[in-house]
Amino acid sequence: MGISKILNSLEKSWDRDDILFNIKKGLGTDQIVDEFLLKNARQIKELNSLLRPEDIDLLNQVEKLSTCESKLINEIKNLNCLENNEFHPITNQKKIKASNRVSFNKISSFMINWSNKFVIIALLTISAIALSKQAWA
Repeated sequence: MGISKILNSLEKSWDRDDILFNIKKGLGTDQIVDEFLLKNARQIKELNSLLRPEDIDLLNQVEKLSTCESKLINEIKNLNCLENNEFHPITNQKKIKASNRVSFNKISSFMINWSNKFVIIALLTISAIALSKQAWA
């Protein structure tokens, strides 16, 4: 199976809506990842055998991007508590709950679209490089 087919298959298996549903059901992130690895072990092993050192570097960059996004989300979450350099739980509680709903929807939409585009471009670049190297070999 080619690298692009493997990546497409793995992308379909990693459905964000299903993952969010599992998180809401109370599954931990480790459990979700372990289940994905078990379910897709053959494809992941085959993908790993096709990856070159420069592909690994790209995956490291994507991992750093995800870490940055996670930190950004955490910082944005914490801004609600730092409003006016003090926190008044009773007066700000209703305001924070209402603003969280609107902000979370906008932020999650932005982060999902932005990170998905970057990952897809990165994966397509890996595929293009792998296919061109195979063509020249």
